[in-house]
Amino acid sequence: MLSRFMSGSIRNLEREYSCTVRLLDDTEYTCTIQRDAKGQYLFDLICHHLNLLEKDYFGIRYVDPDKQRHWLEFSKSIAKQMKCQPPFTMCLRVKFYPPEPAFLKEEITRYFVFLQIKRDLYHGRLLCKTSDAAMLAAHILQAEIGNYDPGKHPEGYSSKFQFFPKHSEKLERRISDIHKTELIGQTPETSERNFLQKAQMLETYGVDPHPCKDVSGNPAFLAFTPFGFVVLQGNKRVHFLKWNELTKLKFEGKTFHVYANQKEIILTYFAPTPEACKHLWKCGVENQAFYKLEKSSQVRTVSSSNLFFKGSRFRFSGRVAKEVMEQSAKIKREPPEIHRAGLVPSRSCPSITHGPRLTSVPRTRRRAVHISIMEGLESLRDSAHSTPVRSVSHGECFIPRSRSQATDASERTAVISDEAYSPSDSVLPTPVAEHSMELAASRQINGAPCSIEEEKESEAGTPMRGEVGDFGAQEGAGGDSALSEVEQVNKFVLSVLRLLLVTIGLLFVLLLLLIILTESDLDIAFLRDIRQTPEFEQFHYEYFCPLRRWFACKLRWVGGLLINKGE
Repeated sequence: MLSRFMSGSIRNLEREYSCTVRLLDDTEYTCTIQRDAKGQYLFDLICHHLNLLEKDYFGIRYVDPDKQRHWLEFSKSIAKQMKCQPPFTMCLRVKFYPPEPAFLKEEITRYFVFLQIKRDLYHGRLLCKTSDAAMLAAHILQAEIGNYDPGKHPEGYSSKFQFFPKHSEKLERRISDIHKTELIGQTPETSERNFLQKAQMLETYGVDPHPCKDVSGNPAFLAFTPFGFVVLQGNKRVHFLKWNELTKLKFEGKTFHVYANQKEIILTYFAPTPEACKHLWKCGVENQAFYKLEKSSQVRTVSSSNLFFKGSRFRFSGRVAKEVMEQSAKIKREPPEIHRAGLVPSRSCPSITHGPRLTSVPRTRRRAVHISIMEGLESLRDSAHSTPVRSVSHGECFIPRSRSQATDASERTAVISDEAYSPSDSVLPTPVAEHSMELAASRQINGAPCSIEEEKESEAGTPMRGEVGDFGAQEGAGGDSALSEVEQVNKFVLSVLRLLLVTIGLLFVLLLLLIILTESDLDIAFLRDIRQTPEFEQFHYEYFCPLRRWFACKLRWVGGLLINKGE
């Protein structure tokens, strides 16, 4: 608290702040902003620097001192949103994934979306079976190093690059084979477009996972995609609600509610902290407005409140998806030059993260490392109680599930992989002093991003592999259920206190109203009866009349002061 107070005092003394924004190609853009500059000013600066016109899909993300992720709100002051001392560090990321990224108007926009999805692939947020993984990685190679050249690319050249959290020699050989034989002659633009077409058909395309727990205390990941609201649990997509089926999102403390067509709570989850729950709610409100509405004029301020308590209020500011696509169609300019960052097989933090493949990890250390995610994604399995999943065959377009297929999402689930969906497998937490040694060791084992600021961006905030096997295992080992007895008692006490406060407030308002009516000139039978009682006469002469004279005296005194000032 003291450090935050001091940092706020320091910021108030400064007129300008230094701000560094890490871009999608891992370069940095540093600028100086005024103390009262709003988020829109910084965002416009970055887009101008990148020569980006289709900018509505992007946003600026930062992490506060409590390791909580946030999207920078463009309508508010930057300094008031940041809870740390300057200089400020943020990241440019895709905030709203295009439903059909391969058909974006400008090549430069497709390139930045390509960089984001490539990042999702590496960090374990985008899952796919091995055949699709090999094709995606081969497209990345073709886009960034060009055609296969035996003189430049010796045997095993693909093993020098790490496209996924971990992968095997078999997958590396398959990547090389596709790059050598199937993609010869493709330009970077063509390879990126094919990569986007392939990625958009995957179940976890556009997923920015929020770790939560269900009512039974089981870990789950909640996400908002271009097609609707998704819940991933274990190795299955257990819930999917299209945007036209979802009516309202609400949160209270750490509890997150999802309402469907009939305004009934159909899903309830629990976030790790109230701040995380609020961030989840705001992300949901923004995604719902962006993908569901026809016009930005239809956007309304959304409240998480009930009848008597104000709660949090939030309003999406910006154009919706349909308006963005209509505006993009009007763009008429010469395609801007794109400076692509080629693959460099080193640990110097290039555009794609590098590191040793899994087989190079010492055997004693390898036991503490998860089996490769990609190894376990050999096929999409459909159980007897599974909903149909999207086909991932090359070139096929995504077709949303019909209403009849999505009506009973709680009982019908889609299998998306053979292993539990756990994006934390490839993610390191935001570095802190007591974990600095484990952090350095884990970074060398993983070939994880070498920038500390990249970790802070938010691929942060999940447990280290060296400490716990995976996110689900850590959550279960703690024995910590979302609805523990203590929390249940606290919620009950809080509800009783709220009911008591509401009752007292209503009684106070009714009492004031009764006093006003009885002291008025209204001639009503029950008011006459009240005025004739001894209790009312005592209240009138001993309390009301002196109080009225006191107010009248104060008003005359204030009026006299105003008259004297006027003269």
